[in-house]
Amino acid sequence: MKSKIQVLFPKHKKILEIFGKNVKLARKRRKLTTIQVAERANIGRNTLYLIEKGSPGVSIGAVFNVLRVLNLQDDFLKLAADDQMGKKLQDIELLGKK
Repeated sequence: MKSKIQVLFPKHKKILEIFGKNVKLARKRRKLTTIQVAERANIGRNTLYLIEKGSPGVSIGAVFNVLRVLNLQDDFLKLAADDQMGKKLQDIELLGKK
């Protein structure tokens, strides 16, 4: 089965690019090379390059393993944890019931 290309709006691409830069900075702060991180995350060096560039086509497992190598795996739990929009929608529904 052929994989689908992920299409993103420019503002959403920018978010991924910022994430990629943050991963790259975290790697450099730890003085780790791309080869070291890729080997420890069990991914190819090119995959790490794509993560650091903010490519939308990289698997979530590869991203998680890179965060794990950088000891940032707990940051993964912060994603979607504070669902403000969902809470507002729920409050509207709850307030509308009599």
